[in-house]
Amino acid sequence: MRVALFLTCVNDTLYPDTGRAVVKLLTRLGVEVDFPMAQTCCGQAHYNTGYRHQAEPLARHFSDVFGSDAYDAIVTPSGSCGAMVRELYPRMGERARAEGRGGGLARKLAPVVPKTYELSEFLVDVLGVTDVGAYYPHKVTYHPTCHGLRPLALGERPARLLRAVRGLELVELPGAEECCGFGGTFAVKNPDVSAAMGVDKVRAAESTGAEVLCAADNSCLMHIGGTMARLRSGVRPVHLAEILASTEEEPLS
Repeated sequence: MRVALFLTCVNDTLYPDTGRAVVKLLTRLGVEVDFPMAQTCCGQAHYNTGYRHQAEPLARHFSDVFGSDAYDAIVTPSGSCGAMVRELYPRMGERARAEGRGGGLARKLAPVVPKTYELSEFLVDVLGVTDVGAYYPHKVTYHPTCHGLRPLALGERPARLLRAVRGLELVELPGAEECCGFGGTFAVKNPDVSAAMGVDKVRAAESTGAEVLCAADNSCLMHIGGTMARLRSGVRPVHLAEILASTEEEPLS
């Protein structure tokens, strides 16, 4: 199987180790991973801020880059960007048609929508695995980020993967389904509310006694991690991919 890695802007710019972890993990599972160098932003930031028409060229470019029949799937370590493609790309196409601009955009985006998977979806639903051969001897709590929890409905997939990791103790996070407060531009427009929500999330993580707070979105982990640093918390943020890629022979974190 050959897949295209859609790394996303945040990971490419700030968290390249997450991309490396995805490649290591999938390669270990026998998947051929390609990284299309022409990939750019999927348009989520523009769309969510109200610049819907400005997001359309980015969506078209995404389809140009990732729509090749050479790829069996498009895999991303980001629930929010995965949800942009799966949920909002069809909506963009429908809206363009409703505005009298025809069905060209919908047809352009259609090939990439069903082929795009968040990492845990791809592992569990496509590869059919939960035990990926990982070893991570730490006490971990899991935060289900909003896009993974709601638009993508990841459900128990990440937790099933974590429970199968050797040496890992998974503990429940109080108020797990509450937003961490990031929300992309929400954090910029409502900084005080965002910061307070972040503190609540960190305090909940601390109450579990966990060493690590895991999530499947580095944008949320960036917000939570910043709050942890300011509070001098003993908990550290780690992306799901980095835990799953870690082995007894070559631990990542």
